[in-house]
Amino acid sequence: MSTRIGVYPGTFDPITLGHADIIRRGSKLVDRLIVGVTTNPSKDPMFDTEERLAMVRREVGLLDLANVEVVGFNALLVKFARRMGASVLVRGLRAVADFEYEYQMAGMNQQLDDDIETVFLMADVSLQPIASRLVKEIALFGGDIAPFVSPAVCDEVVARVAARGQRGDY
Repeated sequence: MSTRIGVYPGTFDPITLGHADIIRRGSKLVDRLIVGVTTNPSKDPMFDTEERLAMVRREVGLLDLANVEVVGFNALLVKFARRMGASVLVRGLRAVADFEYEYQMAGMNQQLDDDIETVFLMADVSLQPIASRLVKEIALFGGDIAPFVSPAVCDEVVARVAARGQRGDY
């Protein structure tokens, strides 16, 4: 019997409690889950790739999931998945807007490699509003992001905002 490998890709800038929930649940669906930390040319990250890799590795380590590893990549997702031996892409959905984007991406990925299936996991109801983009925006305006990220990630985001002198006030 072959090992079922899944890839959960994202920028994780920063990793949120919603991401951690998808990692935890996704790890139950496959024998091995690879959390792929990537870049996105359409996004301006708060943390560079090495910082995000370290952050995600630390947070995944706290989940104590023996079948999960964190790998950085900067390639077409299906090529990365193929290189990792994956047959499943795990994606989280928060709302209808996510579905429209993810549905299109799943279709494109299927056109590129129809041996790789996309599996969608609905976000836990309590975590649905959480988005990395919103976490950063809240932090930039001095809001409390503690309900949305782990304490260590909260400290890192707050410190980064302070270091950049980006905090806005009304």
